[in-house]
Amino acid sequence: MEVGYNKKMKKKIKFNKIIKKIENTRTKNNINWMNILRIAMKYSPQETKKALKKINNQDQKISKLLKKIT
Repeated sequence: MEVGYNKKMKKKIKFNKIIKKIENTRTKNNINWMNILRIAMKYSPQETKKALKKINNQDQKISKLLKKIT
């Protein structure tokens, strides 16, 4: 029984390390996205707002779909 427990713990630790790497990568990428947004708002605010509205509408659809499965 202890062997199975150790395997589960090692797997859990491995998954947590991978999740942490994903989190760190997403954090860096979010900074890049925010920099792009700043540039876009500076040089073309109206077009940027239109694009953000479309993105937000699609995000809302995704959220509604996720609610159906959670």
